[in-house]
Amino acid sequence: MLSLLALVILVATLTTIFYMQLSLTVGSVTFAVVWLLCGLLASWLYNPILLILLAGALVVLNHPGLRRKLISKPVYQTLGKMMPPIGDTEREAIEAGATWFEAELFSGKPDWDDFSKVNFTQLTEDEQSFLDNEVQELCEMLDEWKIYHEHKDLPEEVWDYLKTKGFFSLIIPKEYGGRDFSPYAQSRTMSKIATRSLTTAVTAMVPNSLGPGELLVKYGTEEQKQRWLPGLSSGEEIPCFGLTGPEAGSDAGAIPDKGVICKQTVDGEEVLGMRLNFAKRWITLAPIATVVGLAFKLYDPDHLLGDQDELGITCALLPADTEGVEIGRRHNPGGSPFMNGPINGKDVFVPLDAIIGGPEMAGKGWRMLIECLGAGRGVSLPALATASGEMGYRMTGAFSRIRRQFGTAVGHFEGVQEASAEVAGLAYTLEAYRHLVTRGLEEGTISVVTAMAKYHSTEMMRVLINNGMDIASGRAVQMGPRNFMALAYQSIPVAITVEGANILTRSLMIFGQGAMRCHPYLYDELQAIQDEDQERGLDTFEGLFFKHAGHTLGNMSRGLVHGLSGAALAEIPANADSFSAPWYRLITRYSAVLASFSDVAFALLGGDLKRREMVSARLGDVHSQLLIACAVLKFHATLPRDEANDAHARYALQHAFSQIHDAVEDFARNFGYMGVARILKGVFFPFGRPAGAQKPSDELIRTLGEQIMNPSSVRDALAANAYISVDPKDSIGRVEVTYNKLLEVERDYEAFLKADGKGKLEGETIQAKLEDAAAKGIIPNDQVQAILDYDEMRYDCLLTDAFDKELKEVDMNTQRPT
Repeated sequence: MLSLLALVILVATLTTIFYMQLSLTVGSVTFAVVWLLCGLLASWLYNPILLILLAGALVVLNHPGLRRKLISKPVYQTLGKMMPPIGDTEREAIEAGATWFEAELFSGKPDWDDFSKVNFTQLTEDEQSFLDNEVQELCEMLDEWKIYHEHKDLPEEVWDYLKTKGFFSLIIPKEYGGRDFSPYAQSRTMSKIATRSLTTAVTAMVPNSLGPGELLVKYGTEEQKQRWLPGLSSGEEIPCFGLTGPEAGSDAGAIPDKGVICKQTVDGEEVLGMRLNFAKRWITLAPIATVVGLAFKLYDPDHLLGDQDELGITCALLPADTEGVEIGRRHNPGGSPFMNGPINGKDVFVPLDAIIGGPEMAGKGWRMLIECLGAGRGVSLPALATASGEMGYRMTGAFSRIRRQFGTAVGHFEGVQEASAEVAGLAYTLEAYRHLVTRGLEEGTISVVTAMAKYHSTEMMRVLINNGMDIASGRAVQMGPRNFMALAYQSIPVAITVEGANILTRSLMIFGQGAMRCHPYLYDELQAIQDEDQERGLDTFEGLFFKHAGHTLGNMSRGLVHGLSGAALAEIPANADSFSAPWYRLITRYSAVLASFSDVAFALLGGDLKRREMVSARLGDVHSQLLIACAVLKFHATLPRDEANDAHARYALQHAFSQIHDAVEDFARNFGYMGVARILKGVFFPFGRPAGAQKPSDELIRTLGEQIMNPSSVRDALAANAYISVDPKDSIGRVEVTYNKLLEVERDYEAFLKADGKGKLEGETIQAKLEDAAAKGIIPNDQVQAILDYDEMRYDCLLTDAFDKELKEVDMNTQRPT
C-alpha cells in the first residue's frame, strides 16, 4: 500500500511539474527531491540501479552537450528522413495571412483575457443607413420567382440600381468612390439581400469578395487603382475573376493556364508583355463582365525578366474585350440564374503592367489568392447561410404553428420538434458565428477561421433547410411563386461547392493549414529540419523541440487534471457569468485534448498525416466546433438574458460539444498504433463523456420546438436585419401575416375548434358555427369576423401553386370546400 502511495505521489508530482510548466532545472530538482522523500515510503526507490538511471536521465536532460548528442541530434536526423519537404505553394499557403483566437484554442491553454477584449462590431451610422434605405429599397424591387423562371436574370432596373447605389463597391476605399464597409457590414448587407433573393446576393457578393476589387485594393499599383477602382465603384466596370478551370478546382495550384513573357509589336512599338492561353469555367459574372481578373502560371523561357524559367502563379487584370478573349456564354448553376460562365483565351497579348501590383508581383499570385480567398469564405458564403437561418427560423416556426394535423399544430408533435429545434439551434449558431468571424477579419486575413466558416456555415445551412423542407413537406416541394423554401433548397449545392469544395475544405484545409499555422512550434521545427545548413538547423530545432515536448506534456497533464476534476480547475474569462462559466471550462478542457491528440498524430504519423484525411478531418472538427462554441457564448452575452436566449444557446453549445466528443471518440477508435489514442482518451475522460457534451435532451428539444413557434428575443434578434415581407401575396409575406393574425386570435380559435370537435356547435358553414359559438359564449362576439378572416388566410397560406399543362401560371382557385 505504501509503495502504491509512493507511485501516486511521483505521478502527481510529474503531472504538477508539467501542468505548471516549470523550467527543466526546477522540474528536475523538484522530481529528484520528491523521489528521495518517497523512498521513505517505498524502500525499493533507493535501489542503486534505479537511482543511477534517475541520475543519468536528469544529467542528460540538464547538460547541454549530452542533451544535444543523445536526444536532439538523433531526433533531428530521424525526423529529417521522415518528414516530406514543404513545397513553395504549400509554404505560401501556410504563411499567408495571420492567426487569431483559433491559435489559442489549438494551444491547449486559451488566453481568455484576450478573448474577453473581443467585442462584436457594430454598424456605423452610414452602414446602418445603407441597410435601412438602399438595401431595403433593393429588396422591395425583387421577385425571386420571376428572376428564376421568367427573366432568368436580374431585371434591368435591378442591375442599374446595384451599379448606381454602390453595391459593388463595399470593399473599395472611399477615396476611389467606394463605401469601405467593415466585414460585418458587408455580411449584413449580403444576408439581408439573400433573405429576399439569393440570386441578387450572389451577384452583389462577387465584386466584394475574391476578385479584381480586393486584389487591387491590397496589391495594386497606384496607377492600377486610379485606372480601375473608380469604375468598379460606380458600376461602369463589371468584374469577374477567372481562377477555376476544368481540371483545377480546389487544387488551384494545379491551374494549367499559361502566360509566357515575350515581346510583341503594338501600334508600331515593341512592347514587353505576356501571351496568355487559358480556359476558365464556372466564373460568376463572366457573361457580362467588362474587366477580367486571371490567375495563370507565368513562364519566362527567354529570361526577359530574370534568370528563372518558371515564375509561378500570377494574377493579371485585362479588359474583357481584349483581342483573343472569348466571353459571354452562360452556365446553368443548379438552375440558379445568376450570371456564371466560361472564359477562354487564345494567344491573348497584354503588357506586363497588366500584372496586379506590377511586374515585381510576377509569380506572387498564389499568396495573393490565398489571402484574398478569405472574404468569400469568411463573409459572403456564411452571409448566405446566415440568411437561410434567419428565414428558415421565421418561416419554419410560423408554418409549423399555422399548419394543423390531427387537430393540433404540427409544431407540437415531438417528431417535428426534433427537426424544428435543430433549425432554431443552427440559426442561432449561424448568427453567432457570423459576428465572431467578421470581427476576426478586422484583425487581418485569418485563413484558417474563414475555411472553418465556409465549411461549417454552409453545412449548417444544408441541414437547416433540409429540416425546413421536411416540416413544410408537400407545401415546400411544389414549386411556384407561393413556395417559401424551394428556391433556397435548390441553391444549396452552389454554396457547398464554391470557394473550395466542402469535402476537401474539411479533410485537407482546416486541420492541414490550422495545425501548421496555429501550433506554436511545429512549422518552425519543420523549417529547421529542412534547413540546408544542418548545424544551424539543429541549433534552431533543439530549442524548439524541448519547448514542444514541454508543451505536449503540459497539455496531457492538463487533460488528465481536467478529466479527474471535471474541469473545475480550468481557466475561464474573468467576466464569465453563471451560464457561461461551465461552458468555458469545457472549452479549455477540450482545447487541451485537441492539442494533445494533435501532437500524438504529428509524432506517430509524421508526413502520413496528410494522407490520413479522416484523422485530420476529425481533429479539424474539434478545432472548428470549439471556435463555434466561443461564438455562441459571446453572442449569448449580447442578447437579453431570458429563457429563450438561454435555451437556444444551451442547445447550440450541446450540439457543438456533442460533435466535438463524437470526433474525439472516432479519432481514438480509428487512430491505430496499438491503441495509444484510446489510452489517452481514457486518461482524459476517466468518467466518460462529460454532461455538457451529451446531445440535447428531449426536454430541451421540446423547449426549442415550442419557442421557434413563439415571439421571443431570439426571433426578434434573428430578424433584426432581414427583409421580412408583409405583402399577403408574397411567398414570405403570406406566411408572415397569417402567423401574426394567428397570434391575435389563437386562444379563441382554439376554443372554437375544441367545441366544434366535441360536436357542440351547429351550422353548415364555418361562419355559422362561429356565430353559434359566440351565441353560446365560447368566443367573444367581436372575434367572429377576426377568426373567420384568419381561417381564410390560413387556408390560402396552405395552398400550393398550380399551372396548366405547359407549366404556365394560372389564377389560383382559392375557393375552399364547405
